[in-house]
Amino acid sequence: MPVVTSSLLLAETLAARLCHDIASPLGSLMGVLEVAREGDSEALELAVETSQRLGQRLRLLRAAWGAQPGPLGVAELPELAKGLPGGHRIQIDLAGLALSPDFTPESGRLVLNLLLLAAEALPGGGTLFLSGAARREVLLRVEGPRAAWPAGLAGFLVDPDSAWAALGDPRTLQAPLTALLAAQAGLRLGLLLPGGATTGVPPLMLDLG
Repeated sequence: MPVVTSSLLLAETLAARLCHDIASPLGSLMGVLEVAREGDSEALELAVETSQRLGQRLRLLRAAWGAQPGPLGVAELPELAKGLPGGHRIQIDLAGLALSPDFTPESGRLVLNLLLLAAEALPGGGTLFLSGAARREVLLRVEGPRAAWPAGLAGFLVDPDSAWAALGDPRTLQAPLTALLAAQAGLRLGLLLPGGATTGVPPLMLDLG
């Protein structure tokens, strides 16, 4: 696929996905504001909560999909993770992640996209675990009743051309986008697949060394 064509397709798909991701909370906010106009104090409180969730969502997407202005501190991840889809159904466990050093701008953006990918892997809710250390390697695990990585992820990680070919559907953008971001940054990202029979969801390893 020509570079200009593929870049345009990525931009179009990303824009469509962004509109999709903010449409639901924005629609909810507009609905409760209409009720709040009638003097309903509970609706007003709900509007405040909804606007906060929308702000958290936009902050995460801006950090994950926009240009990173600087390093990303591990301590920033819990606050940014509040913007993940799924709300309280998804927990983030950073107990195994060293607090320093910071992630570089490139690796920080990739880690945020990994969080978004993990949220997609937990449609029924669950927990995502990050362990390791920035500048070395990071391990991402997901656990939940319906936990599963998006279809095609393993292929995208080893073949960027297949990731480009998978673009076009905003609903399935995150898996190929994450693989392309890793390839563009020259960072090694792969699934850890132990030999023999396996149980659970294989973890993702991001090599930052």
